[in-house]
Amino acid sequence: MATMVPPVKLKWLEHLNSSWITEDSESIATREGVAVLYSKLVSNKEVVPLPQQVLCLKGPQLPDFERESLSSDEQDHYLDALLSSQLALAKMVCSDSPFAGALRKRLLVLQRVFYALSNKYHDKGKVKQQQHSPESSSGSADVHSVSERPRSSTDALIEMGVRTGLSLLFALLRQSWMMPVSGPGLSLCNDVIHTAIEVVSSLPPLSLANESKIPPMGLDCLSQVTTFLKGVTIPNSGADTLGRRLASELLLGLAAQRGSLRYLLEWIEMALGASAVVNSMEKSKLLSSQEGMISFDCFMTILMQMRRSLGSSADRSQWREPTRTSDGLCSLYEAALCLFEEVCRMASDYSRTCASPDSIQTGDAPIVSETCEVYVWGSNSSHQLVEGTQEKILQPKLAPSFSDAQTIEAGQYCTFVISTDGSVRACGKGSYGRLGLGDSNNQSTLKKLTFEPHRSIKKVSSSKGSDGHTLAFTTEGEVFSWGDGDYGKLGHGNSSTQKYPKLIQGPLQGKVVVCVSAGYRHSAAVTEDGELYTWGEGDFGRLGHGDSNSRNIPTLVKDISNVGEVSCGSSHTIALSKDGRTVWSFGGGDNGKLGHGDTNRVYKPKVVEALQGMFIRKVCAGSQSSLALTSTGQVYAWGCGACLGCGSSEATALRPKLIEELAATRIVDISIGDSHCLALSHDNEVYAWGNNSMGQCGQGNSTGPITKPKKVSGLDGIAIQQISAGTSHSLAWTALPRDRQVVAWHRPYCVDLEESTFSHLRSFLERYCDKINSEIPPLPFPSSREHHNFLKLCLKLLSNHLALALAGGVATSILGRQAGPLRNLLFRLMDSTVPDEIQEVVIETLSVGATMLLPPLRERMELLHSLLPQGPDRWESLSKGQRMQLDIILTSLQDHTHVASLLGYSSPSDAADLSSVCTGYGNLSDQPYGTPSCHPDTHLAEILMKTLLRNLGFYTDQAFGELEKNSDKFLLGTSSSENSQPAHLHELLCSLQKQLLAFCHINSISENSSSVALLHKHLQLLLPHATDIYSRSANLLKESPWNGSVGEKLRDVIYVSAAGSMLCQIVNSLLLLPVSVARPLLSYLLDLLPPLDCLNRLLPAAALLEDQELQWPLHGGPELIDPAGMPLPQPAQSWVWLVDLERTIALLIGRCLGGMLLGSPVSPEEQDTAYWMKTPLFSDGVEMDTPQLDKCMSCLLEVALSGNEEQKPFDYKLRPEIAVYVDLALGCSKEPARSLWISMQDYAVSKGKMKRAELVNREIA
Repeated sequence: MATMVPPVKLKWLEHLNSSWITEDSESIATREGVAVLYSKLVSNKEVVPLPQQVLCLKGPQLPDFERESLSSDEQDHYLDALLSSQLALAKMVCSDSPFAGALRKRLLVLQRVFYALSNKYHDKGKVKQQQHSPESSSGSADVHSVSERPRSSTDALIEMGVRTGLSLLFALLRQSWMMPVSGPGLSLCNDVIHTAIEVVSSLPPLSLANESKIPPMGLDCLSQVTTFLKGVTIPNSGADTLGRRLASELLLGLAAQRGSLRYLLEWIEMALGASAVVNSMEKSKLLSSQEGMISFDCFMTILMQMRRSLGSSADRSQWREPTRTSDGLCSLYEAALCLFEEVCRMASDYSRTCASPDSIQTGDAPIVSETCEVYVWGSNSSHQLVEGTQEKILQPKLAPSFSDAQTIEAGQYCTFVISTDGSVRACGKGSYGRLGLGDSNNQSTLKKLTFEPHRSIKKVSSSKGSDGHTLAFTTEGEVFSWGDGDYGKLGHGNSSTQKYPKLIQGPLQGKVVVCVSAGYRHSAAVTEDGELYTWGEGDFGRLGHGDSNSRNIPTLVKDISNVGEVSCGSSHTIALSKDGRTVWSFGGGDNGKLGHGDTNRVYKPKVVEALQGMFIRKVCAGSQSSLALTSTGQVYAWGCGACLGCGSSEATALRPKLIEELAATRIVDISIGDSHCLALSHDNEVYAWGNNSMGQCGQGNSTGPITKPKKVSGLDGIAIQQISAGTSHSLAWTALPRDRQVVAWHRPYCVDLEESTFSHLRSFLERYCDKINSEIPPLPFPSSREHHNFLKLCLKLLSNHLALALAGGVATSILGRQAGPLRNLLFRLMDSTVPDEIQEVVIETLSVGATMLLPPLRERMELLHSLLPQGPDRWESLSKGQRMQLDIILTSLQDHTHVASLLGYSSPSDAADLSSVCTGYGNLSDQPYGTPSCHPDTHLAEILMKTLLRNLGFYTDQAFGELEKNSDKFLLGTSSSENSQPAHLHELLCSLQKQLLAFCHINSISENSSSVALLHKHLQLLLPHATDIYSRSANLLKESPWNGSVGEKLRDVIYVSAAGSMLCQIVNSLLLLPVSVARPLLSYLLDLLPPLDCLNRLLPAAALLEDQELQWPLHGGPELIDPAGMPLPQPAQSWVWLVDLERTIALLIGRCLGGMLLGSPVSPEEQDTAYWMKTPLFSDGVEMDTPQLDKCMSCLLEVALSGNEEQKPFDYKLRPEIAVYVDLALGCSKEPARSLWISMQDYAVSKGKMKRAELVNREIA
């Protein structure tokens, strides 16, 4: 008895698709590489071995042929039994070999990768989440509808009066400037502007920031005033010097109050323009010493107001201030540069806070405001708000006690504050030691916790219900816990109360934790490598381990991986994947809070299907409801109660439902307490809904639940950046977060993700880059250093906005018409002779915003084809900018979404371009590709694959040339890095091939499909190219003596070429496809095999592998010894992959030939007519040879023509049934032909009568 190769059960896990897509599938070429990927399949339980089948090797029991006489049928039976036994034995021996084991692993890994690619990207019908924020459409629609609403006659009269009044005022001001001043003091126009400056200065900061609340007439007035003031600031405008200075100050005041970056950039543009005019006029005539100036105090007041509102770097030495003159003025030029530097610094600080958690390095210093304002409201019953004896605070109140907060966590009647130095303070209810201060007393003021050993804390999570416990993780990823220990929820292996923070050991020891969550009776943590651990009470399945058992130490949830965030509620848990594409929930399903469409308990993580296709940035689990925040700023809720935000406190939602009240607002953060919710908008507004019994919704009252999100009152003009909801109290504060998940499209003074921002930056760059190499800088810059510094600031602000747009998931349409000019401008700078410091910033900007600046798919393909070299010498002719542009385009096309669009497997965003691009490329499809494909989608890929393969061939030829030239004097490392092929070429071609093969495999397509046609065309180029590589390699080894250096270098050249790991993946993939797909390639495969065999015979691995294969069954099956664990000695081991490739090609050829010998399967028609084909009527003549058949036909023809019925047509005997047919054909009257003929006539007559009767009946009817 012997064991067959164990069969396996395949169970692909959807949440692992993303990780498999990122795997290097070309590594299956080597046995070591495929062993690593196969072990991943086994460890994730996606490949499960089934019970082994037992093969009987005894064979059939045969009779004694000498003594027994057997019929021919019995002999055939025993012969078939012997052949089957030998075939089974051969199959077992061959499938036990190391090569067969490695081949099975390769095919399983490829199947897994193909499934992941197809499932994620080949989805034309799949609904995708819109990447553009909803407010970009709905918000604009609202403004339009407001401005276009029917106006009353009163409104029209008021508007006419305002417009007329403004026009009259502007005319009077201009006239007043032209008239000489009759006496001392201010002139009329200057007096008016000065009054306006005082009014604007008296307003609270950012009073004009929310333009949605300003009537259209007010916005129109602001626009007219701004236009008038801009014209006044120019020296030759007609206004006096003081008037021009006051106009500049009023413009700056209005820009600061409006708070938008656009208006500040407009002021900077005005200031630089006015300064340039002043500088040019100074050369021709003497100007007033106060020309081109602004009040120093006025400017610094506005600047400090901006710094106070948003905060800035704590290092004051970096702050630039303009030079103050003796009369209290400063130059417009210096003020403009100072303001621009401040804006750029603020944008840079904000940009760094919007990085994803995965990109934030452990221990990074936080970017914080110099001061932090914290506002509190809701219950203060246990002093959790540090507001004395006041039990309720119904509206947000500034809390000075929290002023140095970086992060705040509101828990169950308690509050924790993390300072910028990583220390933690706590206040509020202290029962069960939940504050971690060593006792159970309430704490009316903030008191510092002690961590042993001392650690810097990054985040705190405190339960919102039950008896209160708290978790915290450090900047190094360690976890502390304290408070009530029931159910083992502290994770220390017991149920004891812990009144001081205690480090959790056990399974979390050595792990880097990036997220913790304290539920009511359980806890959870997520590690850096995407593992989820849970512990505490296990009833309802809230721990996700498949049962209701409690755990008192952190326990790994084995059914999911790649987790990025977790949130624990009262009796359920919600987890979010790192890429934001998958949300799981498990635990108690009452009231639908799991979001699966029912109220069932779930004991293992289950995907929330309603959120599939969206990019989720944050999830929150409350008492009886749950929330999810998308990358586009929309909030979904499910469960029951007022937290659904749908207008009813009795509503229930079994699946996630969009909160309509917030649909037109871009939300950047959410928080949920026990039964109330908070949301923060990108305009720094806070919304609240849910339970309001203690005023925790901040509406100025504590009556009834708030069933729809309402803006929290009293926070207007305050740049709120973070929020936290406790059991019945709320906090909001201005410190910038370190891990903002959703990017705000607008941040006062420094960020505006809209086309106007990019337009201004483009204008600055175009205007001031022309003379970048000139010794004399353009006006108004006094030196090249100042000029270059301004350009660097422009590029950095552009880079920050591009980074924020990408982080926020903003569509490229936000650049509008600026993408092309900005791209051309940046690449032109790359090719110019610019200072190194400028070039570094240009490279950084291009690297950050490449995907935003790239043209649509069609233009990108045209650009790529024009840039890719058409010959081996073209690479040296590319400029630095062209090389970088080529690199960026190739990198962008590697995106799997774009590859799927090129192949026509998914709907591209610029689908309109794809239909027309084919005509533009018609002249590019030269031989041997032949005529363009009839499928427009594959035609794009066809051209690209051909061009990429051609360019890879250039590099391979160049590498062989170096090898052939230096083979006799070869030294390691002689090849320069400049001559190595760009990795992007290889990776993009591999990605195209992989998706093409995945589509063919998953969809079981026929040989007539456009995808198979594309595959054939591509391989008809690639296989001859590989044949040439192997022939050239064999000749090289024949002509030069073998040495390790030559062998190692040759191995590297072949492996990275199209005949290396890339071909290994293709050939193994062809084994997964129907044999009819590979059969047209048979001639190319047959041509490939001889040179490959010749090459392997010259290399050291083939002979050793053959010996290993022959001896392998003696050592036992592969279940005992892994062939990858028995490497050959070097240098043979490095060539094992090539021998495996030869064997795989031979196997593929065998499949093609075997299929041809067997023929095509019997068709359904052939099966239906099989009986009739065996009857003499249809099989006559088949048993005759050709001469007999000719003689038969000639004799039969003579008899038929002569009409002699008595003549014998043949001179040899016929079978009776054949003789009857011949007599019947000749009309012979002898029996049995005569009787048969009469029966046929009778049958025909009866059939005719029946047919006529049917026709008569039909006519009567």
